[in-house]
Amino acid sequence: MHRKAVQTNVILEGVRYEIRGELAARAGEMERQGYEIISLNIGNPGLFGYRTPETMRLAMIENLGQSEAYCHQKGIFPAREAVVMQQQGRGVMDVTADDVFMGNGVSECIDLALRAMLNSGDEVLVPSPDYPLWSASVSLNHGRPVYYHCLPENDFQPDPDEIRCLVTPRTRGIVLINPNNPTGAVYSRELLEEIARIAEENQIVVFSDEIYEQMLYGDAEHIPMATLVHDTLCATFNGLSKIYRACGYRVGWITFSGERENATDYLHAVELLASLRLCANVPGQWAVQTALGGYQSIRELTKPGGRLFQSRQAIIDGVARSRFMTLCEPDGAMYAFPGVDTSLFQAFDDQKFAMELLEQKHVLIAPGSSFNVPYRNHFRLTTLPRARKMEVVFEYIEEVLESLVDL
Repeated sequence: MHRKAVQTNVILEGVRYEIRGELAARAGEMERQGYEIISLNIGNPGLFGYRTPETMRLAMIENLGQSEAYCHQKGIFPAREAVVMQQQGRGVMDVTADDVFMGNGVSECIDLALRAMLNSGDEVLVPSPDYPLWSASVSLNHGRPVYYHCLPENDFQPDPDEIRCLVTPRTRGIVLINPNNPTGAVYSRELLEEIARIAEENQIVVFSDEIYEQMLYGDAEHIPMATLVHDTLCATFNGLSKIYRACGYRVGWITFSGERENATDYLHAVELLASLRLCANVPGQWAVQTALGGYQSIRELTKPGGRLFQSRQAIIDGVARSRFMTLCEPDGAMYAFPGVDTSLFQAFDDQKFAMELLEQKHVLIAPGSSFNVPYRNHFRLTTLPRARKMEVVFEYIEEVLESLVDL
């Protein structure tokens, strides 16, 4: 009997997620063979000994009895109200609990927001480099990601003039990731104000991914985009995964603010999609009020002497000692995005380098090209390991780069 191959959706041809791709699969094989892999490809705090605050765990446990039924499609009221209180504390005064949608992580929220909006051929401005889920979600929902460049020679800051030139009649939204994943860049108020004006002038929706908003170093300041966007719709994305080290809880949310009178149909569409998936994970939602209203332990981790601060410094020092690498020091988030001086090599490819590092030193990183950039001489690694482990990692990286010089 002739057997037909199971066909895949052609839309997946434009989708990539190398963070969990070929390299991660090879790392899994090596672990099954008994090798110990230092996995720096994903920002997953629980794998490195970070714990979710105990008060959040207790809040979940104490409310398990109320977590067995479906909740409202937008989420439980205490969680949504806690998000409102946080937003109002930051100067976003025009929001209520009705403007908040709880999701199974920010990932689901991104999909809901884009699926409710995009028709075939619609364009969304996306940063390059980006967190690849944004590009993938635009493509999966029949849109077209149009990249504005955040170049290393400009400290990974976007250029408003380029953004303005990229807007077309098909542009429906612009994505901002601030603090940025993968680069750690943090955007100034002046830059964000200019981008807000571009969005307002062209009546495009601002999608502001602020999942790392309290993960800041030195004098860096995070400016909530919703405080600057008034005359068009602003969707702010946040959650428990990073700041509160609760990735497995799968709790994220969207807060809609700004001009909503002309977005009524769109917001109804988001609610329809939220209803079709019934509701987000209920037990995790009970941790939101405690998380947002309680002691913000992230500040202990990011201040001088804190674990994240020290690991970040170990990366900065490791690059400074290298004869091959450069770095725009990350001001936020839990990643660094070093570059490699390709003039020192006959040929350099980030994917091949990452595989050599994995095979030789059992260190797993994410090639920079995974983040939708046109160059192939960067890589991303997370700052989550302890500083001493980072020092060892950069010794390994230097040794592998040395081995590749004459190839």
